[in-house]
Amino acid sequence: MQQSIQQLTQEILQGRRLKRGENFSFFLTADLTELCKNADRLREHFCGNRVDLCTIINGKSGRCSEDCKFCAQSAHNPSGCSEYAFLDVDTIVNDAKQNAAEGVHRYSIVTAGRNLSDQDMEKALQAYRKLRKECSISLCASHGFLSYEQFLALKEAGVNRYHENIETSRRNFPNICTTHTYDDKIESIQLAQKAGFDVCSGGIIGMGETWEDRIDMAVSLSELGIQSIPINALNPIPGTPFAHLKPLLEEDILRTITIFRFINPTAQIRLAAGRALLEQSGKKAFCGGANATITGNMLTTAGTNIEQDKKMLLAMGFEI
Repeated sequence: MQQSIQQLTQEILQGRRLKRGENFSFFLTADLTELCKNADRLREHFCGNRVDLCTIINGKSGRCSEDCKFCAQSAHNPSGCSEYAFLDVDTIVNDAKQNAAEGVHRYSIVTAGRNLSDQDMEKALQAYRKLRKECSISLCASHGFLSYEQFLALKEAGVNRYHENIETSRRNFPNICTTHTYDDKIESIQLAQKAGFDVCSGGIIGMGETWEDRIDMAVSLSELGIQSIPINALNPIPGTPFAHLKPLLEEDILRTITIFRFINPTAQIRLAAGRALLEQSGKKAFCGGANATITGNMLTTAGTNIEQDKKMLLAMGFEI
C-alpha cells in the first residue's frame, strides 16, 4: 500500500488527475504517515512553499433565514449568537488595515443570510470601494446567492474572489439544509465564475457524513476548478441540531486533508474552522498537504493569532 501511494504520487506529479468513478478506497486504509508525506510532496511541487493567509470579518450577524444545521447564525437554531446589522464601513476598513499590517494576504466580508438586501449590498460596495482605495490587501466576498448583476458590481468595486462553500456531498446535502439545495450552491459558484471571479469553496467535515461523502466533495471541487478550498472541522455549537455530534479526531482531519490534496493537487488547501482540534495549531496538517489558512478572528468560532501562525509557518520553512 505504501508503494502504491508513492506510485500514485509520481503519476500525479507527471500529470495524472483523479476522476469521479475511480476507486478511492485505498485512501482509507493507507498509512497516514505515508499519505501525509506524499501529500506534502504534491503541495511542494505544485504550489511551492508559499502559504496564503486570509482573514474574515463577520459583517452582518444572525437572523439568517436558512436552516443549516451546523450554523449558530440560523434563525432556526436557538444558539444565542450575537445579532447585528451590517457593520459601519469605517469599522470594516480599520479592521482590514490592521490585518494587512500584520501580513494577511486576503480579507473577506462575510454576511449571514440567503443574500443581501439592496441596502446592505450598497453598504458592502461602499466598504469594498474604500478598501480598494485605502488598503493594500486582496478582497474576497461571501454574501450568499447573488444575481449576475450583483456579482459584476462586486467585481467593479474591487473584489476578485467569491466564497461559496458546497458544504458536503450532493448525497448528504439534504441532511444539513432544506431551505436551499446543492444545485443552488453549484449555480452560484458558476455564476460567480462567469462574472470573472476566482471562487473559494470547500465544506465542513464531522457532520455525520461518510468518507465517501468527503471524497465526493473533493472530486466535485476539482470538477468545478476550485483553487482555494477551505476545510472546516465541525465545532458542535449548543442550540444547533448538530450540538450532540462528537468532534473529529485529529487523524481523521489529517487524512481528509491529504485526500483533498491528492484530488486537488494544484489548489490552496486551507485550514479553516476547527483548528483547535489539531495539535500545535495544525502543524501536522501543514506537513500533510495544507498550504493556506484562515487566521485572526473567525466567523462564529475562535480563530488563531496571526503572529503565532506566521512564527510557526516561517519556522517550518514556508514563505509568508
